[in-house]
Amino acid sequence: MSLTKEAVQLITDTALEAAGKQLDTHAPTVVLPDGCQVVALEKWQAGRSRFRGIYSTHSLADFSTYVAARAIPTAKGFIDQDEMTCTLLFNLGDDANPGHADDRAVLKLKPSAGYKAAQAIGGRAMSQKELSDWIEDWHQYLTPVDEAGSPVPVAKAIAAVRTITIKATSESETSVGETSASRSAMDQIEARSKETLPAALLFNVIPFEGLTEQRIQLRVSVITSGSQPVLKLRWLGEEVQREDIAQEFKTVLQQQIGSNAALALGSFDPK
Repeated sequence: MSLTKEAVQLITDTALEAAGKQLDTHAPTVVLPDGCQVVALEKWQAGRSRFRGIYSTHSLADFSTYVAARAIPTAKGFIDQDEMTCTLLFNLGDDANPGHADDRAVLKLKPSAGYKAAQAIGGRAMSQKELSDWIEDWHQYLTPVDEAGSPVPVAKAIAAVRTITIKATSESETSVGETSASRSAMDQIEARSKETLPAALLFNVIPFEGLTEQRIQLRVSVITSGSQPVLKLRWLGEEVQREDIAQEFKTVLQQQIGSNAALALGSFDPK
């Protein structure tokens, strides 16, 4: 006598219910009827079967304190210097005993307001009013300097930016000979100010919490191609300075974490 699919399923479900089939897993699980569905019972326990979760912060000090409090010697951290982040895995394990890698601490440094302002202003075309307003907003962090590197009072630097004028002059020369004639013309456009226009702005700012103060040199350029002057600030040595900041991030983080975790540059995807 052959049994129908429904009859076989009924016999299986009845056997599972009678035996109360419990699986040999770390977290308690049972097999229920309805297609031998595996159901985790962890949420019904007084506590979880294992510690897991993700701690996220912008504070380097709080991140280091949390890692030190956990004090798991096998913890491994991965630093992304481009993103200024560190992801630390407490239960990554190794080849012989791999972990679930779901117990993590994530640090993402948040740029300071001054550092964001320096990043946003670099290379942007501005009117005289825009630049003078920007200098006023950040004057407590700025030191204007002239071509010789001598400091220029902030008030005079603002006045110089506001009073820039464009002067255009033309010169024409004509030469006539017995059998030839030539003519040349030269136009000269010059930007002038009643005050000494700063050659650069030195911007002293702490880029990220926990790192040291940086001096960003912003070179002042005046573009005279139009009827109104256009000003730009160029961050001198930007890429090199960014790399130095990223390297300091790794050094400071390693010092604060100490032997509580092994750090490496790069990222890791536990899949």
